[in-house]
Amino acid sequence: MIDKGHRPATRRPSRREVQRQRTEAELVAVAAEVFAEFGYHGASTAFIAARAGVPKANLHYYFSTKEALYRRVLEETMAGWLTAADPLDPAADPRAALGAYIADKLRWSRLRPDASRVWAREVMDGAPFIKAGLAPSLLPWFARTVNVLEGWMAAGKLRQVDARHLLFQIWAATQHYADFSAQMGLYLAKPALDEEDFDAASALLSATILDGLIVNKNT
Repeated sequence: MIDKGHRPATRRPSRREVQRQRTEAELVAVAAEVFAEFGYHGASTAFIAARAGVPKANLHYYFSTKEALYRRVLEETMAGWLTAADPLDPAADPRAALGAYIADKLRWSRLRPDASRVWAREVMDGAPFIKAGLAPSLLPWFARTVNVLEGWMAAGKLRQVDARHLLFQIWAATQHYADFSAQMGLYLAKPALDEEDFDAASALLSATILDGLIVNKNT
């Protein structure tokens, strides 16, 4: 008889694998800074390696080309944003799910602003790498998420709006806090946005977006 409660032991990564993952993560973080600042064409692996404090040959040991490193930055950005959308489940409460999505998208803008700026630059350049490599994952996810939102609308849980443009509005509002943080800091007379600013943004966006969408069954 099969023991359904038994799960095969997960192999622990070796010390070398852990070190490799740590080094790759550090290189990707530095690359995001450089790509955000100079764009894909303005950046070089020599400059990224210098900023990371490693020989160029070491960088190419982990990422053979600039394109491979750039794609990794885009892939990790996409993966983080898609994970933030996990609460958007058909069985979930729309207010809680959308509120969690907005909060997590803002969290990514606070913790990974360079990654968001790289994505913005890529899109402004016509999104060539996104179209070539990431669209096969992005487009089905987008269609599924739109279906979830439309399902909530059909069930009378959300007001009838264009679900596609609702997502665009959420992205524009949340990613603005990374892509245009310098402008916002200028108006707020501070060198950088802080956690209090992001908390205020989360509260305001949740209130304005959700209060306009959620159908109150008691009225």
